[in-house]
Parts: sequence; C-alpha cells; structure tokens
Amino acid sequence: MPWLPFLALRSDSETGSPDGAKIANDYPQVDARSRSPPGIWHDRVVAPRFLTLADVAETLNISAAQTYALVRSGDLPAIKIGGRGQWRVEASALEEFIARKYEQTREFVESHPFGADDS
Repeated sequence: MPWLPFLALRSDSETGSPDGAKIANDYPQVDARSRSPPGIWHDRVVAPRFLTLADVAETLNISAAQTYALVRSGDLPAIKIGGRGQWRVEASALEEFIARKYEQTREFVESHPFGADDS
C-alpha cells in the first residue's frame, strides 16, 4: 500500500486535546512528525536543470545587469522562454562558463607573473 500523509493520524494520547485527535470540525489531524518512507522523491534534492538570471547572478556573486550582459554578449549561453521572454541558463552551461573563466584566468596569470615590471 502506498504511503499517504492522511493515513499517518495522531493517536488520542499524542494530541494533548481533551477530545482526542479531533478539532472543532471533527477532521482528524495529520501527524506533522510523520515521514515518507525512504526511496520516494520527498527525501531527495534534485538540482534544477535551468537557472534564472537572478540565480546565475547569485552563484557568480555579480549583479543581474552583469549577468544579462554576459547572456546578451553570447559569452554565457542562454535561452528565452515563455510569453514574456524570460531568460534561462542551463546549469551545465553555467558550469562550462565557469570552467572557461578558470582557464582564461590561469592563462592570464601565467603570462602576467605577479610582481613583474610592467614598464
């Protein structure tokens, strides 16, 4: 039998109310401490496939305007969806963007050693 939250009712002794597990409307109360059985989606955290520009901005610790500029310049691949044309960035595209930036930074640091005379 599948687990259903309304089947996890409190017993009279757990409610602490004088009339048992009932309230004024006579509906039984669900035990808030009851948990779903393991292996059901309720206990799993699934990362979203697409991120909003606000999510990307928060991840990169930049402003929403900077994120929009990255998308509009083509540096960060994104799609426009919905009737209002909202931008979404695929999580894997964001990870690839970050990896590219790490590589570009590494190349910059190698070609511009710290403390070198720039004159």
